[in-house]
Amino acid sequence: MEAGNGALDAAAAAELLARGEITVEGRLTDASNATLYCRIELDGVARACVWKPVAGERPLWDFPDGTLAGREVATYLLSEATGWGIVPPTVLRDGPYGTGMCQLWIDGEPGDGLVDLQDGPAPEPGWLPIAQVAVDDGKGGQKPALLVHADSEPMRRVAVFDAVANNADRKGGHLLPGPDGHVYGIDHGICLHTDDKLRTLLWGWAGEELPDEALETLRRLHTDLAGALGDTLRIHLTPAEVDAVGARVAALLHSGKHPLPSQGRRPAVPWPLI
Repeated sequence: MEAGNGALDAAAAAELLARGEITVEGRLTDASNATLYCRIELDGVARACVWKPVAGERPLWDFPDGTLAGREVATYLLSEATGWGIVPPTVLRDGPYGTGMCQLWIDGEPGDGLVDLQDGPAPEPGWLPIAQVAVDDGKGGQKPALLVHADSEPMRRVAVFDAVANNADRKGGHLLPGPDGHVYGIDHGICLHTDDKLRTLLWGWAGEELPDEALETLRRLHTDLAGALGDTLRIHLTPAEVDAVGARVAALLHSGKHPLPSQGRRPAVPWPLI
């Protein structure tokens, strides 16, 4: 039996997640919706996975359409269309407690090497500032610290992707370090709304020009959304939500810059931050 965390190619991962037998082994108790840690096995290949049954979702007044599981799958499809592989392989299928989202488990300490707290008013080399915060000083009081995120190409791709997906909850704990500097993003149940809901820690490039590679990816994505990708996303999203994805891509291409935080309408960062 092939078990463990060895890499699977995209086709093998999709087959395993879609057809494998899911065995629940535990629950992630800090998640706001039912999130189960599972083992999935098919033809002697076994991996860890996350299972989020639709039956365990709490209704959200501002995300009344579809399911959070469907949004997670749609975000994965969007990630695959960019070619950046930000979202781990994800499928919608039947399993424990009914229909749900099954996603390949990624080993890694959330936020490790990606988000940090530093002393001093300016970030260290290789980091970008997010905000000044207060932290425990170990003496019963508080001291100032600078919350920072890594200044790297993989993190910048996540920032662009989140702007496209309209991610309302990109906290530090939703970023996972992968091999060779790759960065994974997880927990995308509250993405892809028609209204501007971008809440993220990755504001270090706000207002800066988008890299050429990002612009090329956005142009390709804009074309794909008008064809097969848009049709596939409509399985999980409303037509208006799919149109809004295209509008966000078009806006990024028009400005050529990373977005700025919206002023006054909502917090620009998620809570909790990590």
